[in-house]
Amino acid sequence: MTAKEFLNSALSEKRANDRQLLVQLGQCTAAVGATEKYSLLRESLPEHVDIGVAGCDGACFATPKYHSTESYKEYAEGMDIFWTLDPKVAGFVDSQTRIAMSHAGCIGVEDIHGYIRNEGFLGLANSLMQPPKYTVDSVDESGLRGRGGAYFPVSLKWRSALAVDSSERHLVVNAEEGEPGVFKDRHIMESVPFRLIEGTVIAAYATNSTSVRIYVNAEAHLAFERLERALDICRMSGFLGSNIMGTEFSIDIQLLKGAGGYVCGEESTLLNTIEGKRREPRLRPPFPTESGLNQKPTIINNVETLSNIPWIMANGADAYRKIGPNDAPGTKVISLSGALNTPGVIEVPMGSNLRNLIEIYGGISSVAELSGIAIGGPSSGVIRADEADIEILPGLLDGKSVMLGAGGVIALSKDTTILSVIRKLSEYNAKESCGKCTPCREGTVRILDLLDNGHGSPSSVKWDDIGQLAEVVNAASLCGLGQAAGNPVLSFMTHFSESVGSSERSET
Repeated sequence: MTAKEFLNSALSEKRANDRQLLVQLGQCTAAVGATEKYSLLRESLPEHVDIGVAGCDGACFATPKYHSTESYKEYAEGMDIFWTLDPKVAGFVDSQTRIAMSHAGCIGVEDIHGYIRNEGFLGLANSLMQPPKYTVDSVDESGLRGRGGAYFPVSLKWRSALAVDSSERHLVVNAEEGEPGVFKDRHIMESVPFRLIEGTVIAAYATNSTSVRIYVNAEAHLAFERLERALDICRMSGFLGSNIMGTEFSIDIQLLKGAGGYVCGEESTLLNTIEGKRREPRLRPPFPTESGLNQKPTIINNVETLSNIPWIMANGADAYRKIGPNDAPGTKVISLSGALNTPGVIEVPMGSNLRNLIEIYGGISSVAELSGIAIGGPSSGVIRADEADIEILPGLLDGKSVMLGAGGVIALSKDTTILSVIRKLSEYNAKESCGKCTPCREGTVRILDLLDNGHGSPSSVKWDDIGQLAEVVNAASLCGLGQAAGNPVLSFMTHFSESVGSSERSET
């Protein structure tokens, strides 16, 4: 049996218990009573209406909510629950370009057949029908870059690991996502876990991996549970384990909980914790693709990255290339939060205008309502609201210190003191430093001390001193955390220079 025949057989199965109504229950929706609403709806609905659970569709401003093709308004009377086909919710989701988040909230979290009916495992079938090189070449032609923050071309990483002569080759999925203000990977794992599994199996096949691990943030309990159950279902359904989809390819996936801490998102630190070592980075080179887990070639890809691969293999590299700019094609999942009327998770083409994203999807009339925009978390910084006409792209958005990173965008209200935000980001970096290298261990604490010496007044901060220190920390630190720890301060000095300009400058 070929992989395509296996998939067609699965598609032909009659499902008598397809869910007619799904309550979106994720970590975010549970916080506002979705679990209770699920129980109430279950009690009020007629017996013939089958009710199930989906993840959040990203319209986090309208929760809890249920998804169905028809309204059950009369049964939800007085429950304060939204319907996904309400114009405000539907407009928010339908106006996006969704690949990684496609069908999030519309398919039950355990409904593998619902996933299959929506092109699920078609990409895997197409890959398994061809030699592994076909998939590597397809990903190369698509131009896919990693979505974890560095935006390194995925095919180059794969080819680097394949170039090493080794009987062992490991694939690790980085689902740590410990960055404040970023929650897009959690949404993918909670809402469409089968997509991540499919993308992971495709990557394992393409790279001739002998072992696969998914490394999940220690506090992402629901994401871990959903993945664990989805992995079991995939094993029982022939999409994971021995002779996947009736072919000779066999691989399983091990699910791991992270060791805790922001620095665990750094790939060499992640590998150390898997091996039972201290959570601190390794010296590089060698890079993980040369000598990673147990000194064997290791590919580390992000959740969002791998969730793009099924679409590419199902629809073709050329189709993917047509989305977004030529040098960074595809979409980007953005965690949109802060002083907005409609915060949530959105997926838009790379190259989209930041101002438009905030005003259209954030539901505010103008970015002028904001004091600033924090982008990319503690590894990045803050820009002025009137500087929002920039494109969402890999690398430094301002050419200096503000980067897109994993895709966190936080809108800051008019009454927010920007210096207090800079201090909070700097404090986070100081606390999360693993302490291995001196520039980061000592420098991040000293940056915080210099900020505190200003007693909350920009004019009292010795900006020459703190700016020089921030540049040294960035230049001399061992890993990505330290190499970007000075960015919050540098962003303030660049984008809020009127405050810096009135400071008492120290002698240099």
